[in-house]
Order: sequence, then C-alpha cells, then structure tokens
Amino acid sequence: MRTFLAFIAAALAGGTVSAAPAPVSAPDFTGIEQWHNSAPLTIQQLRGKVVLVDFWTYTCINCIRTLPHVTSWHRKYKDQGLVVIGVHTPEFPFERSAANVKKAIGRFDIGYPVAQDNRYATWNAYRNQFWPAVYLIDKKGQVVYTHFGEGAYDKTEATIRALLAQKP
Repeated sequence: MRTFLAFIAAALAGGTVSAAPAPVSAPDFTGIEQWHNSAPLTIQQLRGKVVLVDFWTYTCINCIRTLPHVTSWHRKYKDQGLVVIGVHTPEFPFERSAANVKKAIGRFDIGYPVAQDNRYATWNAYRNQFWPAVYLIDKKGQVVYTHFGEGAYDKTEATIRALLAQKP
C-alpha cells in the first residue's frame, strides 16, 4: 500500500503520471453496491487484460466530456484485450440512485461495465480525489498510468496501445 500511496502522490504533483516509479498493484473493486452491464468483476479475474478504470459521475461536465473518448476506446480495443470499467462515484445524493445511474448509462451509450461505488470504497482504495480520473492497469495487474481531468486523450490512447502490445 505504501508504494501505491507514493504513486498517487507523484500523480497529484504533476496531474498525469505515465509510468509508476515501481510496480503498483491495482486495488480491487470493493464496496460496490451494484454492477451495471456486467456481473461483478475483480482485478484478479482481469489479469492478462489491459484495464482502464474510469472514475466518473453522471452530472460532472468534465466527466461527460471525457465519456466519448472512453466509450470510443472501449469499442475500438475491447476485442484486443482492453476492459473498461466505469466506477460511478456520486458527488451528490441524487446520484446514488441506481435508476438514475442506469438512465445515464443509456443516455451516454455506455456498453462497458459500470460499478456503482456509492460508499466511495473503491474510490478510497485507489486514493482517488478527482472526477474524472483514469487509471490504466497492465496485464500483470499493475497501475502504470493515471490521468486526472480532461485532456491527454492522445497520450492515454497511445499508452493503451502500448500496453495491449506487451506480452502478459
């Protein structure tokens, strides 16, 4: 856990970290109240895949602006081994409603799994502090890239492609 905290501190200092200073095991999805578009998933189940974890909430304008990129990556790379997991962590009480999250998933045409993290358990496991936030996990289960906020779409996609090309 100490290594993961150091990684997050480095990410916060610069906004984007393209590589962890040392291997950092990805925390698991914990305290999820409901999974949308999927049965429950674990990081262990996803070993051998590249995983993009996207922390978002459906009324955040910055999150809404990133969703077309995230959904595009899902569509473009899912058959090559990318698994996108949206972690919906509410900012406001009304965003805790599973029905509201489900409507937002439909409105934004999200076809990948979405974990509803109403108690911030996964958010806290990742030591996340921002909406939106992207964490890329390599095939070995290590967090190797983060980006907070909008932008860096080309760099994020290039990192996805590089991780997909790596041997497990």
